[in-house]
Amino acid sequence: MFRLRAPVVAPLILVLYLFTLYGPVLLLPLFSFNDSIYMTFPMKEFTSKWYGEMIQDESLMGALWVSIKIAVLTSIASTIFGFLAAKAMTRYRVWGRSVLFAFIMLPLIIPSIILGASLLSFFRLFLGMELTLWTVGLSHVLICIPFSMLILIARLEGFDRNLEEASYDLGMNAWQTFRRVTLPLAMPAVLASLLLCFMVSFDEFLLAFFLSGNQATLPVYMYSLLRFPQFLPGILALGSCILVVSAVLISVAEWLRRGQAET
Repeated sequence: MFRLRAPVVAPLILVLYLFTLYGPVLLLPLFSFNDSIYMTFPMKEFTSKWYGEMIQDESLMGALWVSIKIAVLTSIASTIFGFLAAKAMTRYRVWGRSVLFAFIMLPLIIPSIILGASLLSFFRLFLGMELTLWTVGLSHVLICIPFSMLILIARLEGFDRNLEEASYDLGMNAWQTFRRVTLPLAMPAVLASLLLCFMVSFDEFLLAFFLSGNQATLPVYMYSLLRFPQFLPGILALGSCILVVSAVLISVAEWLRRGQAET
């Protein structure tokens, strides 16, 4: 009786998995060059006009710029807080360390829709704040800090602590040791944290949907246009550009993460 061996089955499962996961995504750039507003086969003539119309769409570009600004500020703030938390966890004796670590990681476990509804009630009812891009940014910092902290903890635990102690022995104070020793050694992880937090914030939908108020981020704006077929080609064009940029950024972040693991 014919039996499939593991070296044969494993590649087949991997190919099937990749096709199921990325097959629908690859249709996005394919239909962005289709001379039709509908995503149907057979496709019509090849065209790149949708990319030109995308650039000229001021509302779409405005939502894109809003998401970029929020993502940049979120990545910077999350990396700063994540670095401080990671340094405290790895360099000092913190009371209730495991409990505190679990508490910081909670946003990774709580469903986004529950977190969004909770933050909406917190900002509106408890603090009396108006829903603006600031509330979106604060919520994104909340969910990005765990990602940043995990990356930076791995790096800070990976290099020799004797280097910092040698710096103190040579007469440097805490700030000089951080600037000349700790930060350069942790820089690959810092860059990886910035890139990952940027992508998490840029792609986040549910929290922005609950907390954006009158100004919509790009995911929320794109979702609002999906019901209108005439806007679909521009969304496909922009989505294709974002797909390429996201792949590049994630690849760079992974390259930096592997580089820090080897040093």
